[in-house]
Amino acid sequence: MKIKYLGILAVTLASVFSFSCKKDNSIQVIDLPLDAANNARIKYFNFAAGAPSVNFYANGVKVSGILSATGAENAAGTGYGAVYPASNYSAIAGGTYKINGIIPSTATANANVSISEISPVLANGKYYSLYTSGIYNATTKTAESFVLEDVLPASSASNMVSYVRFVNAIPNGTGPMNLVIKNSITAVEMVVATNVAYKTGSAFVAVPIGSYELYVRYPGSSTNLISRNGTTNGVVSFFGGRTNTVGARGDMTITSATATNRPLLDNTANQ
Repeated sequence: MKIKYLGILAVTLASVFSFSCKKDNSIQVIDLPLDAANNARIKYFNFAAGAPSVNFYANGVKVSGILSATGAENAAGTGYGAVYPASNYSAIAGGTYKINGIIPSTATANANVSISEISPVLANGKYYSLYTSGIYNATTKTAESFVLEDVLPASSASNMVSYVRFVNAIPNGTGPMNLVIKNSITAVEMVVATNVAYKTGSAFVAVPIGSYELYVRYPGSSTNLISRNGTTNGVVSFFGGRTNTVGARGDMTITSATATNRPLLDNTANQ
């Protein structure tokens, strides 16, 4: 079975590179589809707190990865807090899949171990995001996962606004969460999403273009649970006509300001 890719970078590199697509390090050439209606689109997020780097496989065929100059599988994979592809989506023929997050075959520890598995139905012409989520269990070497359909704004949507949604990949909050954005120039706040439970996401909503601080709060509370601002991980910019997903990840019990598994807010451009 061939898994097909679509993306500007892939189009540029397809004639030069091939990917290692099986755990036995054999090489598969990636075909590039041109008919968007006859493929599903998907992004892969490794958001399980403390998880190792993984590559994603659909029905046993590798659908994410880092380029290798040697032909052997690159040990880097998609690290914790990272997303594949970094921009836009990869393409896959519509259908039912078993998708696994698997530690690279060349990793120094737990090579080829599947840490997550989920079986979504992906429809042609639709967009999706797959998340490893929760907190990685280093004893059982497992993490949770979920898939969301990404209902993107119409292509004719205004370039005078940006579109933002919120996804909650944190398992141990005391309830659903709100996302609040604060314009870093005017200090005007806007509630983008409310009551977003674990393993769910809000709809994309239009926001004025600009530079913003990000805050997660519990409904009815003014206390910031997670912050992203000028002193904590930096502000984010929302550009006209773009769609963005703000994702919450990490372990709410961690209070360290430097621990990699502390609660964090990620901003990823969908398109």
